[in-house]
Amino acid sequence: MQTHVLFEHPLNEKMRTWLRIEFLLQQLKARLPVNDHADALHFFRNAGDLLDVFERGDIRTELLKELERQQRKLKAWVEVPGVDQSRIDAVRDQLKQSSSTLMAAPRVGQLLREERLIGLVRQRLSIPGGCCSFDLPTLHLWLYAPQSQRDEQVAVWLESLQPLTQTLTLILDLIRNSAPFRKQTSLNGFYQDNGDDADLLRLELTLADQLYPQISGHKSRFAIRFMPLDSENGHVPERLDFGLACC
Repeated sequence: MQTHVLFEHPLNEKMRTWLRIEFLLQQLKARLPVNDHADALHFFRNAGDLLDVFERGDIRTELLKELERQQRKLKAWVEVPGVDQSRIDAVRDQLKQSSSTLMAAPRVGQLLREERLIGLVRQRLSIPGGCCSFDLPTLHLWLYAPQSQRDEQVAVWLESLQPLTQTLTLILDLIRNSAPFRKQTSLNGFYQDNGDDADLLRLELTLADQLYPQISGHKSRFAIRFMPLDSENGHVPERLDFGLACC
């Protein structure tokens, strides 16, 4: 049985930002509970990176616009013969609920921004070894607190991100499921096509090929060049079949 590797590539800036946020949210929860220094630095580094991303733009406004766009797309689907009306109604309700929750929530990341411990660790992360116990005695002391106390604090921080997490998960699920994978063939390691206003490219390659895609372009047109993992001895076949979804 062949193992497939999924690659995703954003075709616009908003999708680039959303995929980075999704990645950081996943990393934030990857080493819980926070038991030791390594777990703590993993958590705080990703929390700091999230705040950096939040500060580069108005995440909430972009997500609310996308919720509206998805509702308009669903409205158009209502007219299609044989469509599952109950499924469309359920998704529209989810979109409306997410929109209301996001609008009522505080500024994205506000609780993390106001947390003194996160701020202190964030300042020291850019310094090599800057989070030693003598540099950050507050973190050192926090790690000696009862596990239940740390768990409760981390849970509060993560809960404050729930409106963002739920909305982003819903939006990315809808975008990813908006187009099926279709078999395509590259010639001499190269493939190009029209983007048709897509937000996201999704590629499936077999692990055995040991190839990865270098993608350039935007929502109107894109090009893919396949590169061998072993740049010196690797081989790119003259014809390469792969799965592609333009979402």
